[in-house]
Amino acid sequence: MRQLVIDIQNLIFQWPGRQGFRLSIPKFQVERGERVFLQGASGSGKSTLLSLLGGVMVPQQGQLHVLDTDLTALSSSMRDRFRVDHVGLLFQQFNLVPYLSVRENVLLPCRFSQRRRERALESADTLEQSADRLLNQLGLDLTLARQPVTALSVGQQQRVAAARALMGHPELIIADEPTSALDADRQAEFLDVLLGRCNDEGVTLIFVSHDQRLAHHFNRSVNLSELCAVTGEAA
Repeated sequence: MRQLVIDIQNLIFQWPGRQGFRLSIPKFQVERGERVFLQGASGSGKSTLLSLLGGVMVPQQGQLHVLDTDLTALSSSMRDRFRVDHVGLLFQQFNLVPYLSVRENVLLPCRFSQRRRERALESADTLEQSADRLLNQLGLDLTLARQPVTALSVGQQQRVAAARALMGHPELIIADEPTSALDADRQAEFLDVLLGRCNDEGVTLIFVSHDQRLAHHFNRSVNLSELCAVTGEAA
């Protein structure tokens, strides 16, 4: 049976006070377990769309359902709770907390979400064990787990960010240009690891990049210019 994780219909979004900008998405659907590559040039609406999918913002018109939840019907605080419970975020600049250790960064989602704490403990005796297992699966030496995250290389920090996004088994991962700081070989290596983890856990992945060369790693490739009608300068 077809199970939709994302269901957008006739969505229209405009930034308040920016009358020249308008994002329109007639239809966009993603099924459970799909790994979707979203390609778009600067100004094509990538960041705006990701913010809508994560519940950071809501459209002025249309349907925005994520995991069978109507995000437009939730308050701001309820959308925040939904996001921390169900969505793993992987950022271009990683957004790791510099004064925390590697393991402490991975455990952050479980500090804010009871749901993700409980799900992490379904397959481990402790949260620390669950975090270390993810780090190991992502190819990071566990001798680094207690090290400050700032002591790691860019490639190592990227794996920590991926482990944090996956911690507690979120149903949806949203990745915003997470490989832009890596060379081609490390990009391919990281994508293989990330996609492998998503596949093993049945996680739906939305991966945004301007680099079309990465598209062959994914189940489906979508060009933002074809998906969205954008007027004005997008974020």
